[in-house]
Amino acid sequence: MSRYVDHDATALRDLRQALLRLHKALVDAERATYERDHGRTVSAGEMLQMLIEHPWFAWLRPLSTLVVRIDEALDADDPVTADEIRALREEARALVAPAEGPPGLGHRYRVVLGVEPAVTLAHGAVTRLLGAA
Repeated sequence: MSRYVDHDATALRDLRQALLRLHKALVDAERATYERDHGRTVSAGEMLQMLIEHPWFAWLRPLSTLVVRIDEALDADDPVTADEIRALREEARALVAPAEGPPGLGHRYRVVLGVEPAVTLAHGAVTRLLGAA
C-alpha cells in the first residue's frame, strides 16, 4: 500500500467536513419532522440519545459511522493510505447516491433531499468533492 500525500489527506478532511455539514442538515430536518409529528420539542441531550437508539433516526447511523471512521483514519498513528482513502470515498459515494438502494441512506434520504434546501446544498457539496480526484 502506498502512503498518502498531503493533498489526499487534505481532500479527506474536506470530505469529512462536507459530510458533517450534510449530517447536521439531515439531523435538523429529521428533528423538525419528528417534533412536528410527535408534538413535542426534543432537548439536545434527548436528541443525541435518539440519534444513537431511536428507530426514527436509524437511517442516519451509516453516515455517522462513516464520519467516525474517517476521523479514526486521519487520527491513527500510521498515516492513512491511498487505498484507505479510496475505500472511504467509495463508501461516501455509495451512501449519498440518491438513486441507489442499499447500502445507501435509502428512501428517506431521497425524500429529505428533495424537500430540504439545506440538505440539497450540503449534498451538492459532498458530491462535488467526491467527483474531484
